[in-house]
Amino acid sequence: MTSQTESQLTVIGAGVVGLSVAIVAQQRGFAVTVLDRQGPAAGASAGNAGAFAFTDILPLASPGILKKAPKWLLDPLGPLTIPPAYALRIAPWMFQFWRACSPGRVAHSTAAQTALMDLSKAALEPFLQETGTLSMLRKEGNLQLYESEAELNASLPGWKVREQHGIEFQHLDAARMAEIQPGLASRFTHGTFTPGWYSIADPKLYTLALADHFRKRGGRIETAEVVALRSVEGGVDIVTKEGTTRHTKQVVVSAGAFSHRIARTIGDRIPLETERGYNTTLPSGAFDLRTQLTFGGHGFVVTRLSTGIRVGGAVELGGLDLPPNFKRSEAMLKKAQAFLPGLKPENGVQWMGFRPSLPDSLPAIGRARSTPAVIYAFGHGHLGLTQSAGTARLVANLLAGEKPAIDLSPFSPYRF
Repeated sequence: MTSQTESQLTVIGAGVVGLSVAIVAQQRGFAVTVLDRQGPAAGASAGNAGAFAFTDILPLASPGILKKAPKWLLDPLGPLTIPPAYALRIAPWMFQFWRACSPGRVAHSTAAQTALMDLSKAALEPFLQETGTLSMLRKEGNLQLYESEAELNASLPGWKVREQHGIEFQHLDAARMAEIQPGLASRFTHGTFTPGWYSIADPKLYTLALADHFRKRGGRIETAEVVALRSVEGGVDIVTKEGTTRHTKQVVVSAGAFSHRIARTIGDRIPLETERGYNTTLPSGAFDLRTQLTFGGHGFVVTRLSTGIRVGGAVELGGLDLPPNFKRSEAMLKKAQAFLPGLKPENGVQWMGFRPSLPDSLPAIGRARSTPAVIYAFGHGHLGLTQSAGTARLVANLLAGEKPAIDLSPFSPYRF
């Protein structure tokens, strides 16, 4: 059966980016409906590390990753892997990733990422205040750990770039690291602390709180899987798997790792891929964690949430359809036990989620080619939570016909 409903603005996606967009549009006076295939906080917004990583301005695509990747790819449980069953399918994306690793492209991406980070950081606390979630914000910093002076020295060019962009950090020896975070294994001899690294008490609870705020102010959230968009006179028709067609004046596509499938239905082929992230969340008493810990050489983090200690990260480029490989979660937890000797590994809950990633680590923010009534806001990779408030402001600019707060050309959906 086909039913017909109409709204002024429809946001596809009830993750942290989609709901942030919906709330800011609502503040601007739009009547907003949010559609999601599973409901609020059902995807990557539920199981991420909970960080507002404003200092994380360097793209994954870089000359450095090209040097590390061959070694990592040989380890099926390492920081970066591609399942053999997916290797051919991802080859075009990997070619674009390789192109994005050139020094010129990296400098361009870093400047664009910094602009979006600065906007997002400036927008964050007013957004949290407006939505009643400011009490969930934590400012505990991040400690990046190194196993030798050589490993620290290899990271220095990246820190120099951050310094040029005004990011505060401190290089530490083992004694200073122990003051910030007791209980580290002696193998970690050096570290870098970034105090400007924020986090949220729990990303799922935060996203659900945004959903509640949106509903209380008259917004609608409906469970429906969007399978196609059709440009029509006066707006867009949204076709769902459930057999409904909904008319809307404007659409924002923020459906995470599923966004490119929707964009394809109106003629836009955007090279979005899925970084499958894994983690294990342990009970709150599993370790006396005082700051987020990043084990960059091993590709994972350990984060203190209000609901537990989360051990996770790494990159598995495996698409949306392959079954999860929870051996990856187990491998990271085993390493965490070695790195944090006091960690209690019992009673953990495993999770896998889809991070939507574009080859140059920048999101796609802009209008569809075929109709100005469709706006894209997806592909944030590891930085969806971090950049959610800034992305919402930019989308609101587009919806209102205003000049965007930053230059959007680096984020064009058609830059590849």
